Amino acid sequence: MRTFPVLSVVIATHNSERQLVPVLSALVQGVTAGVLRDVTLVDSGSTDGTATIADAAGCAFLSSVADVGVRLRQGAAQSRGRWVLFLSDCSILEEGWAREVMTFIETCERRGQAERIAATFRLAVDGYGIGPRIGEALAVARLALFGLPAPGQGLLISRSYYERLGGHPSGARAERRLIARIGRRRIHLLRPHVLMPAKDA
Repeated sequence: MRTFPVLSVVIATHNSERQLVPVLSALVQGVTAGVLRDVTLVDSGSTDGTATIADAAGCAFLSSVADVGVRLRQGAAQSRGRWVLFLSDCSILEEGWAREVMTFIETCERRGQAERIAATFRLAVDGYGIGPRIGEALAVARLALFGLPAPGQGLLISRSYYERLGGHPSGARAERRLIARIGRRRIHLLRPHVLMPAKDA
C-alpha cells in the first residue's frame, strides 16, 4: 500500500532567480503524481528575487551560510519526507522523473534496501553542437569508472540512510564527498535525464 507523498527536494541557492523557475516547474509533476511532499531552498545570502520565487512556488526558504554542506544538511533537517532528493539550482528534471522515482522508492522499501542504496539521474547537457555531447559522454564515463555523478545530477536517498551516513560533510566538495562515502556500487542510475548547463556538468 502506498503511503505517498514521501519525497522532499532540497536545493542550495545563491542568486538563483534566473535559473530557478524551470527547475521548480519541472517538480510540479512530482506533486501531481503524489510523490512530492515539500521543497526547501537553502540560501546563502541572495540579493536577487530568489526568496520571492520560493514564496510564489510554495517552497520553504531558509537563509543560511555559504558552506554548501551545512546548507544541505539544514535543508534535509527542515524537510519532512522519508526520502530526500538533492538538486542544484540549475537541475531540470525530464518528464517522467516522478514515476521513476516512485517506482525506485517502492522497490527499495519493499526489498528492505532503503538504508543501503541511493540513486541519481542520467545527465543531459544543455546546448547544441559537439561540446555538450562531449560533456554528456564524459559524465557517463565518470559514472561508470568512478561512480561519481556530478552534484547537479541529483542524489535520491532515504532520510534514514542519509542520517546514518552523517549527512553532507562541511567544507569544500561536500556533495562529491558524500557520494564517495556512499560508494559507486550503491548508487543506482535512474532512466530519466536531468538537464544541466555545460559549465555545471
